[in-house]
Parts: sequence; C-alpha cells; structure tokens
Amino acid sequence: MASAGPALTRVAREEGGRLLALLTDRLGDLELAHDCLQEAYATAAARWPADGIPRDAAAWIYVVARNRGVDRLRRDAASRRRMQAQSRVLETGVAHDAPSEGGVSPELIDDSDDAGDERLRLMLLCCHPALSRDAQVALTLRLAGGLTTEEIAASLLIPEPTVQQRVVRAKRKIRAAGIPLAIPADLDARAEILATVLGFIFNEGYLAHATDAGALTRAELADQAISLTAAAADALPDHPELAGLLALELFHRSRDAARVDSHGRLVRLGDQDRARWDRVMIARGFAILGRALAARQLGPWQVQALIAAEHTRDETDWARIVRYYDMLLSMTPGPIVALSRAIAVAEVEGAEPALAEVERIPGLEHYHLWHAALGDLRERCGDRGAARDAWARAAELARNPAEAAFARERGERLRRSM
Repeated sequence: MASAGPALTRVAREEGGRLLALLTDRLGDLELAHDCLQEAYATAAARWPADGIPRDAAAWIYVVARNRGVDRLRRDAASRRRMQAQSRVLETGVAHDAPSEGGVSPELIDDSDDAGDERLRLMLLCCHPALSRDAQVALTLRLAGGLTTEEIAASLLIPEPTVQQRVVRAKRKIRAAGIPLAIPADLDARAEILATVLGFIFNEGYLAHATDAGALTRAELADQAISLTAAAADALPDHPELAGLLALELFHRSRDAARVDSHGRLVRLGDQDRARWDRVMIARGFAILGRALAARQLGPWQVQALIAAEHTRDETDWARIVRYYDMLLSMTPGPIVALSRAIAVAEVEGAEPALAEVERIPGLEHYHLWHAALGDLRERCGDRGAARDAWARAAELARNPAEAAFARERGERLRRSM
C-alpha cells in the first residue's frame, strides 16, 4: 500500500486552493470552508493508512469536508429554529411547530466539476479592496494559491509570523464585514493586485522554495498559475497587464525542460539547449504579448514579458534588454530590478562596470542572487577569492536545493583552482 502521508501532502499542495474555492462557494462561508477542509485532512490522515488511498483522493477530501460543512449549517439552522420557538413560547405562552424553511439549501450539496469560476471568485474575494495590500497578497497565496506560510515568507522576503498574522487578520475581516464570494461588477479595481498575486504563485512554481528530491520547480503550481492567469486575462480583456503576465509566464515555462541537466543540476539561461524549449508555448506567448501591447497601456508586466521574449530570440540584444530594464525601473523602482539591470549591463559594457553597480545596490544582503551575481562578476574580474566567498554565501542563502547546489559547485570549483 502506498504511504498515505505523501499522497495527502500532494492533495493539500496541489488541490487545496481549488477545494477551498469549491467549498467556499457551496457553504457560503470562507472560515467554515477552511475549517472543514482542515478537518477533512485530519480525517484522511487517520483513515487512509488503514483503508487505503482513495482512487480520487481530492474528491474524497472534498466530499468529507462538504458533508461536515453541511452538517454544521444544519445544526446551526436547527439551533436557531429552537431558539426562535422558545422565544415565541415565552412571548405568547403557545408552542408552535418549527417552520420547514431554514435548512440547508439544495445548492449547498450540489456537486460541480467546473471549479474555474469558483477559483477566480475566491481569488477576487482575497483581493477585496477592504483588505490591505499585504493582506491581499498573503491571503490569496495561502488560500487560493495553496502555498505554505514558509513559501509565502520566502517569496515576500518577510518573517513567517508576519505572514500568519496577515492571513488570520484578513480572514477575520472578511467574516466580520460579510464580504461575499462574488465577482464584482468593476473588476479593474482588483486587477493590479490579482496580477501581483498570480505572479508570486507562478514564481513559486517556476523556482520553488520547497520541492521534493531537490527539484528546481513545482511544475503543477506553475501550470496552475498559468491557468488562473489565462482565466483572469479572459475575464479582464481590457486590462493588458494580465495578458502581459500570461505571456511572461509562458516564456519562462517554455524553457523548463532545458533548465536542468540529466543529473538535475541547474543550467543557466545562456548554456541551455534551445532545441529543448517549447516553441509552441513561445509562439503563444508572442501572440498574447502582441495583443497586450496593441492596447497601448504599457505596464511593468508587459515590460518583463518583453525582456523574456528577447531571451527567446536566436541572438539576444542585450542593449535592448538594458533599455527595457530602464523602463521597468521607472515604473517599479527597487533593488531586485536594479540587480537584473546590472547583470544585463555586464553583457553590454563588461563585468567591471556591472560589478560596481551591483555593489552599490542596498538591501540585498540576505538575497542569494545578489551574492551569486557578485560571485560571477568578481570571478570575471579576476578576484577569485572574493568570488569564492560570494558563491559560498549564495549557497547558504539559497532556498531552492538546485540553486544552492549550483552555487556550492561554483564556489568549490574556484577553491580547487586557487
């Protein structure tokens, strides 16, 4: 019999967001849906080792959670009816039969195989303007994206307790304010934060912080993000940034087969075998990006897609990429964008001016790619000792096993050559 633990973990990670969306839609209460889903996981952990893993594990979890929720709603409704009846007896001295209405409505137990609309509504609920931006991102990543608090903390570069506090407070606010699970008439107001959240989810799948057997990616999570982004772009055809994000995701995902070698080791972009790239996915990315750019509402996701698109060409125009990063810095200034620009500068002006730029960037002392850039550029400038130390620090800070192994190998190679 297969171990129940890994199967349950896989369902929770890969299907948790979809299951929560369906349950919230059926039960009409995010908090109740989340509680019942957690109870269903606990039931599975207790029963699967003895009973065996169900053929459709996700459906099993959903039915158990849904039934618990329906039972709780029925109990609450019955309790309210008893209280109402007691109140009438006290007021009139006459007992009445309990009314027939007030039970669970049939739609609460009506199954549906189409989770796409529910999933989008759950994400829009999490992105409600009544919540702070920080809460929107954390809640959507946790509930709709299925990421753990550790993964969210790593993606946002904040402590885990901060993520936990944001999620708890956001859920309480949704319940207290009675915010409905519905697609609002004005979707544009939530498009920007929705794109941000979808981008974070894709990034966690494309370069995962927690994977099995040291893998570089969580392909199923990246594909979920692409599917959700496509649904959001269809729902918001007048918001080209979502289409730009979708194109960016497709460009990145198209290279997945070439990002590691036969031993699972990281292969940098310049060393990848382009014959292994998914050309159909790239063509789809160009088509979507073209439609987004035609709207003439250029935004940061479209600029990032332009940069990714440039990397798919037979000859990369690094000067053009530097110009794109200049545009991106004007839209969303920040140290990580500045780091990416400096790396592109190295391909145009050489390692020394690029190194000077990287060393001037503040606030990235705990970011592994900053140290990796220092290691690479210092090695190219001939400072092997400093390069070795930078690669060692990058290996310490990298959360992805494949990235950490790559950094260690670079540092060890320098050590042997000294």
